[in-house]
Amino acid sequence: MVNIANNLETVKASIEKAALAAGRKPDAVRLVAVTKTHPPEFIEEAIAAGHLLYGENRVQESESKWPLLKEKYVNVRLHLIGPLQSNKAASAVRLFDVIETVDRQKLARALARHMDEIGRRPGCFIQVNTGAEPQKAGILPDQADDFIRQCHDDFQLPVRGLMCIPPVDEEPSLHFALLRELAERNGVEELSMGMSADFEIAVQFGATLVRVGTAVFGTRGDYHKKDNHHQPG
Repeated sequence: MVNIANNLETVKASIEKAALAAGRKPDAVRLVAVTKTHPPEFIEEAIAAGHLLYGENRVQESESKWPLLKEKYVNVRLHLIGPLQSNKAASAVRLFDVIETVDRQKLARALARHMDEIGRRPGCFIQVNTGAEPQKAGILPDQADDFIRQCHDDFQLPVRGLMCIPPVDEEPSLHFALLRELAERNGVEELSMGMSADFEIAVQFGATLVRVGTAVFGTRGDYHKKDNHHQPG
């Protein structure tokens, strides 16, 4: 059985403990509860428990469940934390409050255009491919300085932070340290880094946002265990 309220409490306690151990204020680190593949019923349980910050990986899935949730719960904030195709940029600008995966010039240009057209300016994070993995999205570290400046100066995007996903087979602290260095060098304040397996390490290296899904909501099939009347979202 999934107890979302208890899971949220447990994860937030771990974040607070890691922050204190690193000499940081507990409220300096926020939890992005990742709701990909989970139905609206789960999200509403988390909202009822007082949590208001969420992340989704795909625009199409988000469009199927979040507009009604955001209309009903006006204080909820939604981050896009998965890759974004340029042809979905307008939809992302309309729906998300923060887009964490800006990683190429074509996408930055599209976002800037749609923000002007729609009149809405969600915050932007630059995704950095700290491991230079060919299969993974993100600007390469040696191109990040120029790209951050271009997004800010040329496209006038509201660049709020940097985001990374370290390689699964490498020490994450090396990648978190690199992202922190890039942020400090470019005057960027927010760092979205750390997931279920490594968020406590990320907090030590300055994460302001950590992205956790399974530890809060369980695995994809767990909603069947909660209530066999629930349908897949």
